[in-house]
Amino acid sequence: MNKKTLVLGASISPHRYSNLAIKKLVKAGHDVIAIGKKKGEVDGIVIETQLKPYQNIDTITIYLNGLNQRPYYQYVVDINPERVIFNPGAENQEFYRILNANNIRFEEACSLTLLSTNQY
Repeated sequence: MNKKTLVLGASISPHRYSNLAIKKLVKAGHDVIAIGKKKGEVDGIVIETQLKPYQNIDTITIYLNGLNQRPYYQYVVDINPERVIFNPGAENQEFYRILNANNIRFEEACSLTLLSTNQY
């Protein structure tokens, strides 16, 4: 099943987990949107630097530490995804409370593992 996914904290650097996630998501047939600090491209997916009002996002997978997530709190809430995945190192109790208050499901998980085990 195709789950339109926004990768927040995307990187063109091939050794970054967000980069690997983009590649795995594309390979698995998911529609991917990527937002990062620097423009670039990974497997045909353009990394955007501007926040656009995307719609029909199933999953936002986060590759930013808690402090770097703060500017995105309202953006994520406004997108209103089905779920938010906090990858290892992205855990954030403050953001969990905000998502709970807005009835947005979240989980602490590794997107790469979920994709590798067909649990995504």
